[in-house]
Amino acid sequence: MRIDVLSIFPSYFDGLTLSLLGKAQDAGLIDLRVRDLRDWAFDRHRTVDDTPYGGGAGMVMKPEPWGLALDEVAGSAPAPDAERPTIIFPSPAGEVFTQKTARQLATREHLVFGCGRYEGIDERVFEYAADLGEVRLISLGDYVLNGGEVATMAMIEAIGRLIPGVVGNPESLVEESHEDGLLEYPSYTKPASWRERAVPEILLSGNHGAIAAWRREQQLVRTRARRPDLLADDEAPSR
Repeated sequence: MRIDVLSIFPSYFDGLTLSLLGKAQDAGLIDLRVRDLRDWAFDRHRTVDDTPYGGGAGMVMKPEPWGLALDEVAGSAPAPDAERPTIIFPSPAGEVFTQKTARQLATREHLVFGCGRYEGIDERVFEYAADLGEVRLISLGDYVLNGGEVATMAMIEAIGRLIPGVVGNPESLVEESHEDGLLEYPSYTKPASWRERAVPEILLSGNHGAIAAWRREQQLVRTRARRPDLLADDEAPSR
């Protein structure tokens, strides 16, 4: 998978060279390219923002640098059998990012992330980007960040680990929170007793059927307590 990132703070993404995603890049599973949006701003101060039409607080990112940047990273003509890139703008006004979203995006050949700052990006940029690929505005949740970099890093990590070969044991992906609509069951390791707290005896029994049933029940208990919104009506706690 190729991933292009456009940001005025490219050093934000240095952490993506570490751990599993760093190894995936070394192995050629992920081609990550982070570019400074100011490379497409040609005035003396490399300006990427201006005051908003209609007034209001803050600044808005200008369309010109974005248009030139998108032309370069997303606008090259793909091979006849290649799909158009998926262009993602992190935004509190977008759809909410979920594990289902991550699974969808992990199947794409080319992702482009545009990291907004200030009060956002000129709306015409989204309209223009739709001529180059599939545009999705995506939010991590119902809160506001200073810019799109943190959200982009979170999405790249969630997506990247689903690409075949990135995680060493693919079975570990199946049992995680949200993969089956529930939160993950609690995990334990040695020692069996720690500071007067014992591992549940069922996990020491060797009865794999009973262990699987216990883990499933723990998923339901944990989800009812912490995220009842994830449960079907007949599984949710009564009010």
